[in-house]
Amino acid sequence: MVAIGAGIAAIACIGAGIGIGIATGKAAEAVARQPEAESKITKLLLLGGALAEATAIYGFVIGILVILFMG
Repeated sequence: MVAIGAGIAAIACIGAGIGIGIATGKAAEAVARQPEAESKITKLLLLGGALAEATAIYGFVIGILVILFMG
């Protein structure tokens, strides 16, 4: 039962990885279309990536807590 809870919490990590990949692809397309806006696009990409990674870290921490305290 504990493994199921930890697995569900790990889904957050998968979603964050997919989201960062999509964002990076869109940023590359945007830079290809408007090279002069590269600095603005990079700033937004880094901010979005950091927020997505925070979601993944929260999911990882919850998974570890579920294993430790429910097991």
